[in-house]
Amino acid sequence: MTDLEDRYLALVRDELPAAARHDGWVIRNDHCFGRVLLDDAVGGCWYDVLGRGKGAAFRRLEPGQLAHAVEQGERMLREGADTVAALDAQSLAWRGKAPKRPRGA
Repeated sequence: MTDLEDRYLALVRDELPAAARHDGWVIRNDHCFGRVLLDDAVGGCWYDVLGRGKGAAFRRLEPGQLAHAVEQGERMLREGADTVAALDAQSLAWRGKAPKRPRGA
């Protein structure tokens, strides 16, 4: 596993969900962070671009796409709720779904 893959997994599995629970972000689960970062990296619904059932999707990203996903995960940690909500809304739009309402709204 590469350093970028390790960092991606640490962000998606641990750091982003922990920050989300602490700060009340619109998404909280690891699979949601994976969806948002993968979609952003490929510029659309990730499984439309990468396909399904061929192992972990993040391992099928091009190196530049994986670096972008990691950078966006780091950006989420730095910038917080507004950035998370914007990236989640874009991911959902690519899937034909409405954005989530902020917690407590």
